[in-house]
Amino acid sequence: MSFHSIFTTEDESLYKVKTHAKGPIGTLPLTPQMLEESPSGDLFGLSQNVGMGWEPKDLLGTQVLILGTKGGIRDHDGSPIALGYHTGHWEVDILMAEAAKEIREQKGVPFAGFVSDPCDGRSQGTTGMFDSFPFRNDAAIVYRRLIRSLPTRKAVIGVATCDKGLPAMTIALAGMHDLPTVIVPGGVTLPPTVGEDAGKIQTIGARFANKEISLKEAAELGCVACATPGGGCQFLGTAATAQVVAEALGMAITHSALAPSGQPIWAEMARQSARAALEMQKNKVTTKDILTDKAIENAMVVHAAFGGSTNLLLHIPAIAHAAKCHIPTVEDWVRINRKTPRLVSVLPNGPDHHPTVRVFLAGGVPEVMLHLRKLGLLHEDVLTVTGQTLGENLDWWEKSERRAAIRKRLIEADGVSPDDVIMNPEKAKERGLTSTVTFPTGNIAPEGSVIKSTSIDPSKVGEDGFYRHTGVAKVFTSERSAIKAIKTGAIEAGDIMVVMGGGPSGTGMEETYQLTSALKYLPFGKHVSLITDARFSGVSTGACIGHVGPEALGGGPIGKLRNGDLIEIIVDCVGLVGSVNFVGTLNKRTTVEEGTAILNEREPHPDLKPDPNLPDDTRLWAALQSASGGTWRGSVYDTDRIIEVLEAGMKALAKEKTTI
Repeated sequence: MSFHSIFTTEDESLYKVKTHAKGPIGTLPLTPQMLEESPSGDLFGLSQNVGMGWEPKDLLGTQVLILGTKGGIRDHDGSPIALGYHTGHWEVDILMAEAAKEIREQKGVPFAGFVSDPCDGRSQGTTGMFDSFPFRNDAAIVYRRLIRSLPTRKAVIGVATCDKGLPAMTIALAGMHDLPTVIVPGGVTLPPTVGEDAGKIQTIGARFANKEISLKEAAELGCVACATPGGGCQFLGTAATAQVVAEALGMAITHSALAPSGQPIWAEMARQSARAALEMQKNKVTTKDILTDKAIENAMVVHAAFGGSTNLLLHIPAIAHAAKCHIPTVEDWVRINRKTPRLVSVLPNGPDHHPTVRVFLAGGVPEVMLHLRKLGLLHEDVLTVTGQTLGENLDWWEKSERRAAIRKRLIEADGVSPDDVIMNPEKAKERGLTSTVTFPTGNIAPEGSVIKSTSIDPSKVGEDGFYRHTGVAKVFTSERSAIKAIKTGAIEAGDIMVVMGGGPSGTGMEETYQLTSALKYLPFGKHVSLITDARFSGVSTGACIGHVGPEALGGGPIGKLRNGDLIEIIVDCVGLVGSVNFVGTLNKRTTVEEGTAILNEREPHPDLKPDPNLPDDTRLWAALQSASGGTWRGSVYDTDRIIEVLEAGMKALAKEKTTI
């Protein structure tokens, strides 16, 4: 590298630097009252606005802030100048522009701000995953600060798509109690005409290592997996589930979740959302009118009916906390999942692995809600961002031209009946769809755990609806060592994999999709169970038990397990109860009570420790969320609890000093 390689030959025109300019033409629409009573920030803001090119005569319209997760830089023709982290935020600026144009046409003044987001798929198996979950809280804080930093805004529109950006946006807007806010879900990408979805494609390494595919197949399949440039992945993972939940909360307009990115119906949704935000402002409808305890429960019911990602068990409580609503407990989740049938056949759960665009064409969230309404499972009196109640929205949807046309299009385009994607309860039961999640407890998980029981391989579930697996533990203290074991053939049918140290204190509660996806797509995988204090990707399926509490580094008994321990797993996929227990060894089986006593006496695993690459930022996040109630309260920052803990600690330290 040389100085000349940086400062190449320059054109002389570069040196003709201007030192002043004429400035915008016109006058600010000021009044004596504005000059006498408005804060200087409001007045200077008008100068800034015309400085950026806004016409002075149009300055006094309703100001609407549009926040987005846009990443990357696209040229005018859509080609990349600089790549984004993922397709989910690649086209978000198009939605923001459509919303802004609509606001401008309505004589409003749009503003835009951006906080991009990471890709959980890109960071799987890397140290980037240590920042994934903590990013959600960080981004929500920044979004709130951006909203408050534009004091003149009268409404806020949040445009977001993927695993952390959309939950962060929803949490931030949920905290804007006295402002009108609307979520615009960023949509989904299309599957390849011939190829594999973005979930399965993340297993090419494990499948190649196990000689399931060739190098040529891996390269070709990987190239076509993201068939269109924008939108979240094609499966009902965390990204798609977060879109569904935003609409189910009433924060997004009817039939907006899962729209195909880049298409006219997707762009129109942004314009419709902008009109909704302006109507809310006009009619003095604010977020606190939308987000109520009933709205939170509706979202939980819809989550269960879709078979959504277990990550929303972390995000919905955080949304409720921000909205100052009742924070759902495990008991609430159990109650709702017991009464709510799963109705949607979609990737990754099946039984038919339809991509998310088909769910949209089958009618999406409102279509599922029509079935739930007949079952009496929804609070129809809640207000939504359309300005109508949920019941009124569903009345419109049921008879709408949009519903008829969109469902007909699914038949025309793919030859698929919409009623085979979104089923009525009777048909869903006939197809073997069971309720979504179960929360096993036991001497390994005394505070609880979670399993997406509906996605356990049906061939491993008995006729009585129970999944039972008693096997020998193979223990790993890092995800890296666990995936290496899978790739090198050290994991066999019948094993129970235990991955400890993956909770908040160890890795920032990393996702372990490398493991769950490999087990799903390798022939012996359905005969293996996984237990971890980490969490799973929304696309994970199988006999995978996560969120084990307490976490290993918090003194949890999962951190005391050893290779060769005998573990008994029982999951009632119908009654939604389960247990995960240490029961001795193959040579000496014990009762659950005896196993509990043994674990109480054991020391933690000698190799158990936080990952040495864990960032200080994430260590701070882990401590703050732990003081706030931990993962079962959504890993939030509860300011009152944190201050209480800090004050108690400071008093204890002061007392300690006086006694020395």
